[in-house]
Amino acid sequence: MKIDAVCLGPAAVIDGKKAKTGIVKHPQGGTVIVDAAGLAGDAVCNRKYHGGPDQAVYGLGSLDLAAWADELGQKIEPGLFGENLVISQIDSRIIAVGDRFETESVTLEVTSTRIPCSTLSLRLNDPGFARRFRRVARPGFYCRVLRQGTLGIGDAVTYRAFQGPRITMPDMLGASVKTLSEEDRARYRAAPISARVRAQLDACAP
Repeated sequence: MKIDAVCLGPAAVIDGKKAKTGIVKHPQGGTVIVDAAGLAGDAVCNRKYHGGPDQAVYGLGSLDLAAWADELGQKIEPGLFGENLVISQIDSRIIAVGDRFETESVTLEVTSTRIPCSTLSLRLNDPGFARRFRRVARPGFYCRVLRQGTLGIGDAVTYRAFQGPRITMPDMLGASVKTLSEEDRARYRAAPISARVRAQLDACAP
C-alpha cells in the first residue's frame, strides 16, 4: 500500500460559483508538508463546512477512482473530487471512523465522511452529481493529523483498522444524526469522530 497522489491547489473560481473555492486540486511532485491544518499550500475557503483539525486531509482510495472511472466512462485524474490523497489498494466503502493511515513521518486518523455539496456538482459540471455521489457511496474520508511530517508519491502506507465500533463512510453518508437510534448514537460517541458530528450528537441529546 502506498500513496499514489498528493493533491493541493490555490483558491479558484469555477463556472457557476461566484465565491472562490478550494475544490480545484492537482497532483504534486516531490514532498508536501503536512501539519494539523492540512497540506501546506492547500486552499480551504468555506471554513464553515470545510477544513479544521478534524478535516485536515481528505482521502480517496485508488479503487474508488477506478470505480468512478467506470461509472463516468472517463479517465479520472487525481484531485478531481477535491481529494488531497489517493492511497493504493483502498476502497473507502470499508474505511471507518478511527482507522489510521501511517507513513514513515505522518499518521492520519479518519474522523468522518465526505458529504457532497453543490460545489462538487459544479466541479463535475453535472447538476445532479451530488445525488449520484451519494448513490455510488464511495465518499472518501476526512482525517485529522496525529503526527505531522511530509508526504510524497510512493510513500509506503500502513493501514490500521480501529478496534472499536465500526462506523463506515457509507454508514455516515446515508445517516442523519437527528434520526440515529440511541444505540447508534452511543456507537458514534465511542469512536474518535469529528468535533462537528459530536456537536450534532450533543445537540440531539434528550
